[in-house]
Amino acid sequence: MTLPPALIIQVNDRVTDCLSLAGQRLGDDFPPPRVCFNQGGRIAGSAWLERWELRFNPVLLADNVGAFITEIIPHEVAHLVVFARYGKVRPHGREWQTVMRSVFGLEPSTRHRLDTHKVAPTFGYDCGCRLHRLSLRRHNKIQRGQSRYLCMHCGKLLTLAE
Repeated sequence: MTLPPALIIQVNDRVTDCLSLAGQRLGDDFPPPRVCFNQGGRIAGSAWLERWELRFNPVLLADNVGAFITEIIPHEVAHLVVFARYGKVRPHGREWQTVMRSVFGLEPSTRHRLDTHKVAPTFGYDCGCRLHRLSLRRHNKIQRGQSRYLCMHCGKLLTLAE
């Protein structure tokens, strides 16, 4: 998916602003990372620490600009900042949570709540007590006879819903 140039500039500017804010609040200087728009699947963004690179999902970005600007970009920048200051630590550990709160004023959250139906189709499976949504990978495993899944609530076998 090709993003409009103005949106790419907006994301890059937000990354720069987040790093600048982190530098001011922490008394550090962080170089600009490489910013890519090649993240796939249901993942909104990822930080590649050793490469000093951020990757964003172009489909989710185009549909959720506000969430990216306010939450997802600071989330990923926080990973880079923590890596620069502390090295390899737990991805969403105490250091990352502190940066999210003290630098960006955000409550740390490890998962986004974006609608991913465009990037990750799901399949309905029934157990008798509720409808379950399974990923394409799990659906294919069931279809090939490689896996069976049971409902965690009633314990019955999941079958493809009609």
